[in-house]
Amino acid sequence: MAITNRRNFLRTTIGFSAATAASTALGINPLNALVGCGSPTSSDQSSTGTDGALEFSQEPLGYEYNALEPHIDARTMEIHYTKHHTAYIKNVNEAIKADELSYTTPEELFANISKLSAKVRNNGGGAWNHTFFWKSLRAPMAGNAPTGELLEAINQAFGSFDQFKEQFAAAGAGQFGSGWAWLVKENDALKIGSTPNQDNPLMDDVELSGKPLLGLDVWEHAYYLHYQNKRPDYISNWWNVVNWDFVAEQL
Repeated sequence: MAITNRRNFLRTTIGFSAATAASTALGINPLNALVGCGSPTSSDQSSTGTDGALEFSQEPLGYEYNALEPHIDARTMEIHYTKHHTAYIKNVNEAIKADELSYTTPEELFANISKLSAKVRNNGGGAWNHTFFWKSLRAPMAGNAPTGELLEAINQAFGSFDQFKEQFAAAGAGQFGSGWAWLVKENDALKIGSTPNQDNPLMDDVELSGKPLLGLDVWEHAYYLHYQNKRPDYISNWWNVVNWDFVAEQL
C-alpha cells in the first residue's frame, strides 16, 4: 500500500509540475489549469491538431486517486482515469482523424453528433463527460452542500436541496444500464434528467438538453469495485465529494 501511494504521489506530482510549467508559459493560472476551473463547455479540455481539427486531451486530475475515499476508492479512480477515460480520448481522436472531421470545439462536434459515427459519438461523449466529472469532485467535506445563488436556484426549481437530491438520485438510479444523471440549465430553468451510454445534454438529438451544471457517471466501472450492484449506495455517498464551487461556476 505504501509503495502504491508513493507511486500515485509521484504520478500526481509529475503531472502537477508539467501542468504548471505549461500553464505558466501560456500565461494561465496553473492552479486553474490543473483542477480545470475554466468553463468545461469551452474548448479547455481540447485543442486543435496540426490540421486545425478538434483534438481531445486528458487533463491532470488535480488530486490523488485516494483523495475521495472512503466514498470513491483509489483503485476505481485509477482504473477509471487511466484506462476508461484515456481510451475514450484515444478513440475519439482516431475517429475524428479517420472521418476527416473539421469541427474545432466539442460544442460544435456535439451540435452535429446525429450526423456522425457511433465511434465519434460514444468516445467523444466519454472524453468530454469524464473531464467534466473529474472537475465536479473534491475531497470529502462534512455537510457538503451548495450555498448562495446556486442554493437559491435549486430551492426555487425543486423546492429544497433535499428534494433536489431525491430527484437527482432517482434519475441516476433509474437510468437503465449505463449512462449519466445531469443537472442542466436551459433558458434560465434548472432541470434534472439522464442520458444513456456516453451521451450528454450538449448533443443535438438527446431528450435532455441544456448547459450541464453537474453530471454523475452511473456506468458500473465508476463504482462496481467498491459498491458492486448497489448503485443507490454509490449515489448516496457521492454527495459527500461533489465540488459545489465548480457547479456554481457553471451556473
